[in-house]
Amino acid sequence: MVQLPMVLSVTQLNTYIKSKFDGDEYLTHVFVGGEISNFTNHYKSGHFYLSLKDEKCVIRAVMFVQNARRIRFMPKDGMKVIVRGRVSVYESTGQYQLYIDDMQPDGLGALNMAFEQLKAKLETEGLFTAERKKPLPAFPERIGVITSPTGAAVHDITSILARRYPLAEIVFCPVLVQGEGAATQLVDALERFNRLLCADVIILGRGGGSLEDLWPFNEETVARAVAASKIPVISAVGHETDFTICDFVADLRAPTPSAAAELAAPDIAELEYTVRYDAARLRQDIQKKLANFKQKLDALTASYSFKSPLNLIELERVRTDQLTARLNECMRRKTADARSALSSAGGRLNALSPLATLSRGYSIVYDQNEHIVTHASDVKAGERISVLLNAGKLGCVVDSMEEKHE
Repeated sequence: MVQLPMVLSVTQLNTYIKSKFDGDEYLTHVFVGGEISNFTNHYKSGHFYLSLKDEKCVIRAVMFVQNARRIRFMPKDGMKVIVRGRVSVYESTGQYQLYIDDMQPDGLGALNMAFEQLKAKLETEGLFTAERKKPLPAFPERIGVITSPTGAAVHDITSILARRYPLAEIVFCPVLVQGEGAATQLVDALERFNRLLCADVIILGRGGGSLEDLWPFNEETVARAVAASKIPVISAVGHETDFTICDFVADLRAPTPSAAAELAAPDIAELEYTVRYDAARLRQDIQKKLANFKQKLDALTASYSFKSPLNLIELERVRTDQLTARLNECMRRKTADARSALSSAGGRLNALSPLATLSRGYSIVYDQNEHIVTHASDVKAGERISVLLNAGKLGCVVDSMEEKHE
């Protein structure tokens, strides 16, 4: 039995208590279930700080970054979890707490929890909206395929494309589709296709498997690489009932890799049938139009004008002569009317002319200031005046004057 001194320092006491906790085999490996509260994800260190509580009690807990990196979901307040770890004392504060090594959601698997969290996050950002989906090319010249070189998916895709649309070139990029490093290779392949622009559409996928096997297609980095692709991406992961984050982000989701190959390219047999059908309809339309034109041509050749074009010309010549005669008669009448109107206006103007008055023996008298004299009182005896006659002008001196009074 250890004999303690009578007076201990705080450090000695905390160290002793910590040794008791660390030496208890029941506290070095415990499983604890509870509800998370006061959760903090330290932005610098990456450590998780939280409390676990039930209806009556609470315990402080910490999960260091090397362990926090291994869990696939993000803890949050109110989440019920089961943790594995050890109970010890933090000597600096003398507070005992739970040091967490692993954490699992209580009632829902960690992968399912991570899937739902990432899905909600990307959906909030708008990465699932139909507006950002790119249309697939109708007649792709090059089809990119990103999958495992050893799986059945690549065989299904290439064989279907070779049968349906042999005109397209298949650009294959082999990658890991499960396990460590798969997500990195998927991202690199997508970025390489976009950097080189070596495909018109990309098929990204693999065959079926467990949730763990399909998990690389649920990684956030892969989802964002699919969303950022300038080339349309068809997601074909697993079977028809399997859904991944890539399915929601991709421009089109195919239930299987084989279905992706059918969606990526048209069926050349259907195209050939369509071309033949359209060609037959075009020939029918041309024949119908030719028949209509022939009918109109036959009607024209049977018409009177076509059979006797000279008679038609003679009729038009007679009609032209008649119109010319009517035009000349109209011009003659208008000229005569205009001449008569001009003569009448000239007569009226001449009647009002002072020159006409002078020609009848009258004269006009002007005083020294060239004003017309109308009254005898306008001049004086001895004043010089001018008399304008019809032919000439007289200079006179007033000898006498006599006014006329009414």
